[in-house]
Amino acid sequence: MPRRNADADDDDKPVPLYRQYETQGAVRQISFYLSDEIGAPIHYTDLLYTLRTASSTDIVYLHLNTPGGNFDAGLQIINNITASEAHVVTILEARAYSMGALIFLAGDELVVHDTCQLMFHNYSSALIGKGNEQQAQVAASVKWFEKVMRHVCRPFLTDEELDRILRGEDIWLDSDNIRRRLHNIQKGAPAASQRKPDRGKAKPPAA
Repeated sequence: MPRRNADADDDDKPVPLYRQYETQGAVRQISFYLSDEIGAPIHYTDLLYTLRTASSTDIVYLHLNTPGGNFDAGLQIINNITASEAHVVTILEARAYSMGALIFLAGDELVVHDTCQLMFHNYSSALIGKGNEQQAQVAASVKWFEKVMRHVCRPFLTDEELDRILRGEDIWLDSDNIRRRLHNIQKGAPAASQRKPDRGKAKPPAA
């Protein structure tokens, strides 16, 4: 039987009923290391600017090993994580205490190494001014701190645990406990880290 030539084979190929287009885009990955006490907000301008200007294809990694520190700076970092278009991954690499623990919970994706700790506690501060001014400041600070804690830490921490913290108790968690809580959050209610506006990206916290 005679063989058909290559041209005949090509002629027999069906014409596709679609057209294919391909676009390739670069994924930008940026890493920041919070490896000391959290200082004044001015020290985090580059991090805050990156979070604010990042695109939806960017991934920002926050590597945490911090004893905590400045409440205002930490809260500004958390608010910029929430507002960022980027996918923000917070990575617990040793310890994250106090405000560091709250920053960890604010990530879109949470990564925990094997031998780490979180610690949550009540805030500390020093006051100056007349007695009535100090009383007003204390009342306002207590209300503000409680609102932040309940917004950021639930459901990772229970309401009962938050009440204990507000009464002055410290809560310490190791890697195994942290992972169990994150696993339970994945199975149940949305985590605090999923409070970003919906931009079409599914971002469950991950151990």
